[in-house]
Amino acid sequence: MTDRPTPSLDNEADRTFWRAAADERLLVQQCNDCETPQFFPRSWCQYCGSEDVEWIETDGTGHVHTYTVVRRATELQSFADSVPYVVAYVELEAGPRICTNVVGCDPETVEIGMPVEVTFEHVTDEVALPHFEPR
Repeated sequence: MTDRPTPSLDNEADRTFWRAAADERLLVQQCNDCETPQFFPRSWCQYCGSEDVEWIETDGTGHVHTYTVVRRATELQSFADSVPYVVAYVELEAGPRICTNVVGCDPETVEIGMPVEVTFEHVTDEVALPHFEPR
């Protein structure tokens, strides 16, 4: 059991995403009407409103779009042992951007445009968090 917050598994879109992540697969959705990929999981297309969305597996590669370095734990003390850590938007080769952490390197070496690939942190039996590390 973890003292860190974990995502909800209450709705089908969330369950599908997190079950795949627990199997170390990174899924995004794609609209079958406008063909636009999207992230975060939802039951409709954020671009055209269609309910005809499907899951696609990505290769988990992308680049850092933007980032910040968290240097102090405030409200959630469960993250105190991790500071400093990087929170980033990673733009996937598959298209959408995902808010995540960059791990496996010194936070001071992270740069916009840095090529990264997905890795998974298993925090419970049901939840693995997708993080990204330098390629």
